[in-house]
Amino acid sequence: MPRRLLTVDHTKIRVLREQAGLTSQELADRMGVTYRVVVYWEEGRYAPEARNVRRLADALGCATADLTGTPSGSETLIDLRYGAGLTAEEVASQLRDTPAGSDLFVDAHKIRSLERNRQVSGWHWKKPELTGRLVQQLAVVYGVPVRVLLDAWMRTRPADEPPSLPEQEHQVPSARAVERWEGLNDRQRVYLGEILRDDQMTEAEIWMRRQSRVGVPSAAQWRKLPFALNGPAEVVGRTRLQQRLRSAAVHDQGAGATLHSLGRLGLIKVSKDRVEVPGIGEVERTLVEITRRGRACARAGLGEPAEPPPPVHLLSEWLWSVLLRVATAGPAGVHESELSGKSLFYLAVGYRPKRRAHPSRGFIELCPQLAPGGTHVLEYRWHATVLGQQHIAAYLHVYREMYPAVAPTAE
Repeated sequence: MPRRLLTVDHTKIRVLREQAGLTSQELADRMGVTYRVVVYWEEGRYAPEARNVRRLADALGCATADLTGTPSGSETLIDLRYGAGLTAEEVASQLRDTPAGSDLFVDAHKIRSLERNRQVSGWHWKKPELTGRLVQQLAVVYGVPVRVLLDAWMRTRPADEPPSLPEQEHQVPSARAVERWEGLNDRQRVYLGEILRDDQMTEAEIWMRRQSRVGVPSAAQWRKLPFALNGPAEVVGRTRLQQRLRSAAVHDQGAGATLHSLGRLGLIKVSKDRVEVPGIGEVERTLVEITRRGRACARAGLGEPAEPPPPVHLLSEWLWSVLLRVATAGPAGVHESELSGKSLFYLAVGYRPKRRAHPSRGFIELCPQLAPGGTHVLEYRWHATVLGQQHIAAYLHVYREMYPAVAPTAE
């Protein structure tokens, strides 16, 4: 069943006003309305219009969801429009001159029909590739990420075929990355290229360990690659990076001028720590970490394509595995104690990564399990929401290609 259209809980206006330390007159002055309008809102005699809901939230220093009672991760299209402080006419006006709005002949009536889960006239509206372009334009108008708009669309219109977002174009190296590479000397290029190769190899090793369910350090740790041990090579040995440089015909792999010049250019970070070497004792070690700028520079110089950004509407491998775990648990769900940490802030209804951040995806929710007769709550368990199940059904084939090691089966 589609959720009822958005309304403001008038009882919350007064509570939030008092929490903000404002009188009715001061709130009216902040918003540029009369004292009587604020009183009528608080009494529930009138409801604020879309543009006033946003202005009211700004004046009270809260989110529009605090006024409407919409939990994070359950927003529909009308929530996003009210959050942007726009009327349907204003949205239609902004969309009318865009390619997507023009192809779909968008007007205020169609915006309202879209929000009410009613049939929208026009055969173009049945084309997922066209509605996908509209999703992108609406996200710009409402000032939210595309994933937030797509989730709201699918909540609002659960029976529709999901809009198809355009594939991201192949990225070419930026002119700035090429210019940085051309500004390096031959030795610096060899160093940076081999650091990139070692970083890629280490990333593959970490991925394999994860698939084997072997514990791995955080990225902040493993991205720091051992470069050299402070001591004679015949005594302390050579690191993998030094061996790579020797294979590239660099036989004096010093950890001095070349590394520090790459560090000054912001292409790598150089740090030190101490490690225990059997038979010798504790020695100083030089570590290098390639930066995003350095990675782009090395890829440009070595002729590698730029790293493709992940699809904006899909989950990371980690979050996808969490969603599958909950969804494949069946009617029993997953006990509340079995999920914790950051995944909830990105997946669960009622959570958001930060106070003013964009909402979670709302793919899972905590549901009470009642005792026989419904006398009391026995426990709480995680279940996939309707949207979470829709997301899996719509994109399972894509995830299978992206994350083949994450099988959609119950554990």
